[in-house]
Amino acid sequence: MNRKFTLSVAESGVMIRTRSLALALAGAALLLASCGDDNKGSTAAPAGGSLPNGCAPADGSGTKVTAFTTAPPMCLVQGTAYVAVIQTNRATLRVNLRPDIAPLTVNSFVNLARSHYFDDTTCHRAVQNFVVQCGDPTATGHGGPGYTFADEVSKIEPYRIGSLAMANSGPDTNGSQFFIISGDDGAALPPKYTLFGEVEDNDLGNVALLDSLANPVDGPPLQPIDIISITIDEQ
Repeated sequence: MNRKFTLSVAESGVMIRTRSLALALAGAALLLASCGDDNKGSTAAPAGGSLPNGCAPADGSGTKVTAFTTAPPMCLVQGTAYVAVIQTNRATLRVNLRPDIAPLTVNSFVNLARSHYFDDTTCHRAVQNFVVQCGDPTATGHGGPGYTFADEVSKIEPYRIGSLAMANSGPDTNGSQFFIISGDDGAALPPKYTLFGEVEDNDLGNVALLDSLANPVDGPPLQPIDIISITIDEQ
């Protein structure tokens, strides 16, 4: 990880640029920062969801929600396996979610997906051999759902190509931004980002495809990577 990047991270709403930082593990942490929440004025749902109990309809029939007042209650069903189907304009990824090691994170991600929060959004950052970062409806690096929740790293497993983990702006600041590890540099990250899913082996070629569209330096992909929809299959 000796390549150099121009990294940027927003702190307190101010964009700070650092020049010629080596992409060492400490520098990588800056790349994966998710910034402040700029979703003011968007459609909001009470109690973290589009229904009175705060859980989005499991069949995906709810209306699109882009801002929430609180994190959702626990909506996962014990003993149920959850698979996220991430359909992009480039490829489709099936992701086995991991509520066994990150229940809060999977619960939030599932509820957001069932609320169509991620639909028609752009992955705003992609770096070759590192990560593709998505989950911000504003595509600025500042967007979030209107709530944050704690890290879940006590049971974390090693990252690998195809891992999904949460971007953050410091401890316990998870929101909606997540990244897909697309190369060995990403797999070498320190275990500070909540791991909550793994792309199925049959779709790792599609992860490589996304990586081929990524930027050789920090920034947006060379060609747009857009999320058409994220749906949740139960097994």
